[in-house]
Amino acid sequence: MSASEPNLPLAPVALVIGAGDATGGAIARRFARGGLTACVIRRNADKVQGLVDAIRAEGFAAIGFGADARKEDDVVALVEKIESEVGPIEVLVFNIGANVPSSILEETSRKYFKIWEMACLGGFLFGREVAKRMVTRTRGTIIFTGATASLRGAAKFAAFAGAKHALRALAQSMARELGPMNIHVAHVVVDGAIDTEFIRSNFPERYALKAQDGILNPDHIAENYWYLHCQPRDAWTHEIDLRPWSERF
Repeated sequence: MSASEPNLPLAPVALVIGAGDATGGAIARRFARGGLTACVIRRNADKVQGLVDAIRAEGFAAIGFGADARKEDDVVALVEKIESEVGPIEVLVFNIGANVPSSILEETSRKYFKIWEMACLGGFLFGREVAKRMVTRTRGTIIFTGATASLRGAAKFAAFAGAKHALRALAQSMARELGPMNIHVAHVVVDGAIDTEFIRSNFPERYALKAQDGILNPDHIAENYWYLHCQPRDAWTHEIDLRPWSERF
């Protein structure tokens, strides 16, 4: 576990777990523009350096860390390091995907468990550790990224659907417990293809729908996360679903 620049003045933090090149990166950039220090996390710290550099080039604050969200000791140590050296975590976004298809006839217990660790256990570990700090300050926002699989299990996605169903249940339970403590817990169902290099390279026909607003723009997804964070508590949203106008549901 490492930080690219740990010795910065204490400032409110947006902690983004799974800060990749698309949705996670867009969310980190949006919260940085909103005045928070974006602490961006991937398993390999080198893979977030480009995002950190891009946010800093725009004049905003960002720090990159490497940590395995499945390992409790890593999570506990990272949250403590950020709270003590960077600033109070005002926002947690858990954005790990783990979308790995496999026929139930070929799925292994090892891979099934690994997908659950990535998509659900990591959310529990980060959610618990951050919530412990937030309750002492009686404020904060925790947002979990869900998927179509959070609502229904498609063929060949048993592991992913099971993990995402569990993450949704975790979010519901946390919202009911932590809401009275002034901590807003939300779950975002992202239902549809996202404008990423993976979609562009592997599904060119789907990517062609971009010209018709037929795939999700990561920046537009990020605006909804910012909106959730800024909601007044008399009108909090727990669950929101985002999909292109043309997506069936």
